[in-house]
Amino acid sequence: MPANYVLLEKITVGAAGASSVTFSGIPQTGYTDLVLKASCRSDQSNVARSWKVQPNGVDITARNLDAEGNPFVAFSGTSINMNTNGTGSTSNTFNNYDVYIPNYASSTTYKSLSVDGAVENNGTDANLKLVAGLYSSNTAISSITCIINAGLFAQYSTFYLYGVAKLGTTPAIVPYATGGDTIMTDGTYWYHAFKSSGTFTPQKGLSCDYLVVAGGGGGASGAATPGGGGGAGGYLYGTGLSLASATTVTIGAGGAGGSAAADNRGAKGSDSVFSVTATGGGYGAENQISGGPGGSGGGGSFATGLGGAASPAGQGNAGGAGSGGTNQGSGAGGGAGAAGGAGTTTTGGNGGIGLNTLSSWFSTTGTGVSGYVAGGGGGSVYNGGTPGAGGAGGGAAGAYNSAASSGVANTGGGGGATGGNGTRYAAGNGGSGLVIVRYLV
Repeated sequence: MPANYVLLEKITVGAAGASSVTFSGIPQTGYTDLVLKASCRSDQSNVARSWKVQPNGVDITARNLDAEGNPFVAFSGTSINMNTNGTGSTSNTFNNYDVYIPNYASSTTYKSLSVDGAVENNGTDANLKLVAGLYSSNTAISSITCIINAGLFAQYSTFYLYGVAKLGTTPAIVPYATGGDTIMTDGTYWYHAFKSSGTFTPQKGLSCDYLVVAGGGGGASGAATPGGGGGAGGYLYGTGLSLASATTVTIGAGGAGGSAAADNRGAKGSDSVFSVTATGGGYGAENQISGGPGGSGGGGSFATGLGGAASPAGQGNAGGAGSGGTNQGSGAGGGAGAAGGAGTTTTGGNGGIGLNTLSSWFSTTGTGVSGYVAGGGGGSVYNGGTPGAGGAGGGAAGAYNSAASSGVANTGGGGGATGGNGTRYAAGNGGSGLVIVRYLV
C-alpha cells in the first residue's frame, strides 16, 4: 500500500449479513482522492449476484467492460454493477474490487469513478470487470454506500475506505498514538484495539475513553458430577483518562477448563490491565462446591454449589447456583450484563449475557460477537438433562457426554462446562481479554 494511503474506515459484515454498508462522515480536507477496496460474497445462489456503489446514496451512470472466458463486451447502465460470488460458488471464495474516486471533495466539478475487479469461483467460472462511472453532481462526496441488488452481503465480506493524501503533506486525519493490533477511525474517534499485550504510546497529550475486559474463567468437568460454567472476565469502561506517556497494556488469558483426566473445576481467568485492572472471570465448580469469585462469578456445581460472587463489585455479575434432582443441573457463569442462570432438576443454567453498550466500538474495530463481549459460560447436567447455553458476548455453551467449547478469544467469555454419566470429558477454556482505547480525531 502506498505510504500516502490512509485507512479511514473498515467495515466487516457479521453473521447476520447486511443488505448494504455505508461509509459516512468522510473527511473533506487532508485528502485528494478516495480508494474503496472490497472483498465480498452474496448469500444468494446466483454466482453472479451483483452489487453497486452509490456516492452520497445516489446511483451513477456507468460504462462497463466485461470478460467471462470471452473477449471483453461493452455495455452501459445507470449504475456501477459488480458481480460477486454466491452460494453457488466454492465456499470461502470472495470477489475483489478496487474503486478509485479522484477529486471527491470538489464542489465545482462532477466526479469520475474507475473500477477494476475480478470474480473467480474456484470452478469453471471467472469474470473480469472494468467500469468507468460518472457521479453527475458537483456536490462533494461525504458518504459512500455499497448495496447488494438482492439478498445480503455474506458474513466476512469486508470493505476498506482509504484517503489518498497529497505526496509531501500530512493528512488531516492521522492517529495520535501507536500500539494495538487494530487501529481504526470512524471519522470522529480513533480506536486502538489490543488483542495481545503491548504498549499504547501517545504522540501528544490525549483524553481517552477505554474498555478493559479480563480473561474469562474456565468451565468445570465431571463424570457423575456435572460442572459449572466459567464466569466472564471483568468489564471496566471509563472516560476522560488523560495520557501523555507510554502505558503498558496487558491482555489476560482465559482460564483453563477442567481436564478429562478427573473431575476438575476450571481455572480463574487472568487480569487485563490498562491504567485500571479488570479481574479475571471466576472458575466453574464441580463436585458440589461453589463457583469461584471473579470479574463475573463462576457457576456452582450440582446440589449444594452456590454461584461465585462478582468480586470486586462493579465489573460483572454473580454465577448461578447448582440444583439437586434427577439430572442435577449445575449453574452458569455470570456475564457483564446479567447473572448466570441457576441449574434446575433437568437443565444446566444459561450463561449470563454480556454487554453491548459499546457495540459501535466493536463494529469499528472488528471485535466482539454480534456487538457483545463478556458473556458467561453455560452449566452442565448429569444423566441426560439439557446443558445450558452460553451468554451473548463469547460465552460458550455447556455440554453433556462431550467436550465443551471454549469462550471466544478476545471477548472475555466464560468457558462451557461438561458432564457425563460415568465418562469424563474436557471442559472449555475461558476466552482471552480485550482492551480498546479511543480518542477524538
